[in-house]
Amino acid sequence: MPRRLLAATTAAVAALSLVTTSSAAQADTAPLNYVALGDSYSAASGVLPPDPSAPLLCLRSTRNYPHVLATTTGADLTDVTCGAAETKHFTTAQYPGVAPQVDALGADTDLVTLTIGGNDSGVFIGAILSCGAAGLLTLGRGSPCKNTFGSKFEDTVRDTTYPALVAGLRAVRAKAPNAQVGVLGYPWILPATGGCFDKMPIATGDVPYLRSLQATLNDAISRAAAETGATYVDMGAASEGRDACQRLGVRWIEPVLHTTNPVVVHPNALGEAAMAAQAISVLGLG
Repeated sequence: MPRRLLAATTAAVAALSLVTTSSAAQADTAPLNYVALGDSYSAASGVLPPDPSAPLLCLRSTRNYPHVLATTTGADLTDVTCGAAETKHFTTAQYPGVAPQVDALGADTDLVTLTIGGNDSGVFIGAILSCGAAGLLTLGRGSPCKNTFGSKFEDTVRDTTYPALVAGLRAVRAKAPNAQVGVLGYPWILPATGGCFDKMPIATGDVPYLRSLQATLNDAISRAAAETGATYVDMGAASEGRDACQRLGVRWIEPVLHTTNPVVVHPNALGEAAMAAQAISVLGLG
């Protein structure tokens, strides 16, 4: 081959290699197409500042864990989280003008995160309200809530919430078949024993009762994630000692009394940041 032709060919091959390498690098660094679904724990309801792009009734914050995760990882976020959402709102409208959450998903979605299930059948929030009222009547003594309701709440989680979670996650998978799906559990609301009647008016004997209910709910979420090929992001160990009974600056969940959040028994900004960090770690997004 003539020297001049050889040099030209070599230059062309080098240029082609450079273009190919550059294209691959751009593909590797393209931001994740990230969609956030879920309820008020995903939306960070009550945490300031509110998200101006969100429907008013959704009470979504710009400091929720999806925003923190997206900022940390550089992901391209579509956030449709909404306070008070139930699993049925993945496929049905929650409010007029608020589309089903899975409508935000597509074949090009790379990452989905969500926290859901706590509002289903009114069980979890209903239990906290019922136990709070019962605790006030006994001035924090005994286990009036457990004595009244027994296994009712946990039975509903196992029999009703769990299959709803499976159906909801299957709907997510059907709309986003190529996405990594991370399902976050709920951080601990109460300590294992004792409680703090001045902040959370729950009778001493009902503290482990509600803690058991939350463990049952998180177990249902974990099993539903496993059944549908999603990844469960366990908040249990991470949130131990960060419950609503702890002092400000330590706690991740705001209590009913002496609170900084108008939406009580929900994560504060510190809790939302911790949920984002746990999701990034478990999902390998760091």
